Amino acid sequence: MTLDDAYANAAYIDGAEDFPPLWEREASAFRDELGVRAQTGVRYGSSDRQVFDFFQPTGVSRGTVVFVHGGYWKAFDASSFSHLAAGALSRGWAVAMPSYDLCPDVRISDISTQIAAALTEVANRTQGTIALAGHSAGGQLVARMTDPLLLPGEVRDRVEQIVSISPVADLVPLMQTAMNDILQLDATEASAESPINMSPPHGVNVTIWVGADERPVFLEQAETFARTWGARQVIAQDKHHFDVIDALADPESDLIAALLGLK
Repeated sequence: MTLDDAYANAAYIDGAEDFPPLWEREASAFRDELGVRAQTGVRYGSSDRQVFDFFQPTGVSRGTVVFVHGGYWKAFDASSFSHLAAGALSRGWAVAMPSYDLCPDVRISDISTQIAAALTEVANRTQGTIALAGHSAGGQLVARMTDPLLLPGEVRDRVEQIVSISPVADLVPLMQTAMNDILQLDATEASAESPINMSPPHGVNVTIWVGADERPVFLEQAETFARTWGARQVIAQDKHHFDVIDALADPESDLIAALLGLK
């Protein structure tokens, strides 16, 4: 097995090509349904992609969830995932979803800095607890937010829960894939941007969530990450890399319970 094959998700998911357009349709319908409670394109940086969408619950929010999308740092933006805010919103939490510049226009370390800027702007606009969720590349990015060199202490101290979903926690193997032509990782950056090389955060409940039907390398990465950080690991049965995030839309799901600190 080559490493290109090891990290190829779509090739092993039936109907993989149907997921992105489905996400777009569901996300658009969700924003339309929210109406004035959906604020899109809030700027946090200088480029056109450095914006976030912000969704308000009815009434006073209990806190704020920040969801960071995946796509191997080279695809998608937040507008495809708006519908995943439904679970937290139903529980009374506000939800922010940042987009970010993509490789090869920027490096992964630049994206980490951008997400920190987005999170800081979200914190400036909100009060109370912050919970972070990220999928795949986004799982790496939310874990990086525990780095004291990235986030101001007053923002980092508000983060109480992190759920890293199907994360790429060790970036070093990606240097042996064809996509590194786009990611442009070198050994120094790959090591520095790998959450498994970071000190586990204090006072933050961290859950590593992964689908049971994911590629073996994602199960291995999740297990290693959870063990290294001493974090809780959940293997979601009958879920693959693309549908493992669906539970974020369900206010009664175990994934939402973990994200909001309900269990």
